[in-house]
Amino acid sequence: MDPEAAAARLRRQPPDAGHVAAFHGDPILLSIVEAAGWPIWPLILCSITALAIVLERLNSLRVARVIPPRLLEEALAVSAVALPPPDTIDKLERNSPLGRVLAAGFRGARRPHASLESLREDMENTGRAVMHGLQRYLNALGTVASAAPLLGLLGTVVGLIEIFGSQSAGNANPLLLAHGISVALYNTAFGLIIAVPSLMFYRYFRGRVDDFGIELEQAARRLATHLQVQLEAPRAPRT
Repeated sequence: MDPEAAAARLRRQPPDAGHVAAFHGDPILLSIVEAAGWPIWPLILCSITALAIVLERLNSLRVARVIPPRLLEEALAVSAVALPPPDTIDKLERNSPLGRVLAAGFRGARRPHASLESLREDMENTGRAVMHGLQRYLNALGTVASAAPLLGLLGTVVGLIEIFGSQSAGNANPLLLAHGISVALYNTAFGLIIAVPSLMFYRYFRGRVDDFGIELEQAARRLATHLQVQLEAPRAPRT
């Protein structure tokens, strides 16, 4: 058979029904959403919110972005002889959350009449602001994890009320009643599907932020000890 004629014949054939269904998507999920009623739409919004927060936090709470390797050692090496200039401190501040804490220490050390106590206070204040930034959106994720099961239960209760309200005393169909109850339970199942991963990621991110807080505190202490010699050096001639 001529290849061109075969190709033309295939183009004239109607598309297979299975391919058409695959192209337009599986209608089962859409039918479940429609049958579950309006209470499932807040759950869909919660799922989108939780997914966005999880992806954003996974990218933001990477070790390389929060506490870059060897950044503390490089900062200590640069300030071994003298304090770094202001432009170097500005670059350090823009580097990472750890860089913000170290830059606060260097700026505090460059102030006139700086002391070790004021230096530590500056780094502590900056560390609190950094920790607040690392915890961004975690409260929203925890709220989704707590509210999703309740929204699912609300949807189930609303669905059951509508089902039993539509049944009359002499016209009750057990099959339709059982089907309606199963559809109403979709809300509870969907709420749990959203809540369980959200709670797991919330606990994971909280633990990661706590670990970063400990590492930032240790880095601030090392820098304060390192700068103590330079802070005390100008006072030596006065004694």
